[in-house]
Amino acid sequence: QVQLQESGPGLVKPSQTLSLACTVSGGSITMNVYYWSWIRQPPGKGLEWMGAISTDGSTVYSPSLKSRTTISRDTSKNQLTLTLNSVTPEDTAVYFCADLGGPWGQGTQVTEL
Repeated sequence: QVQLQESGPGLVKPSQTLSLACTVSGGSITMNVYYWSWIRQPPGKGLEWMGAISTDGSTVYSPSLKSRTTISRDTSKNQLTLTLNSVTPEDTAVYFCADLGGPWGQGTQVTEL
């Protein structure tokens, strides 16, 4: 059974860079899942898809976040990484990694001070 677990700092200062990791267990990130996605949910708002990385390493991003977002992977650690530059208080959210057609992580709260 594939499981995803997000990790990262709970607090980030404005203008800093946020980096989150998603550790995948029970299966390889290069297996037949087409895209691994990052999604976030600001308080009181709906889910926002941020971007994704495919099993061949190619990436696709939300146009509204593309200039600040990088998604990468470390196949040796079976991890996905989200980097978000120049954070603002509007980036406060619960951040999820997910196979949109399958399991999601439980999410990690990130608050911009």
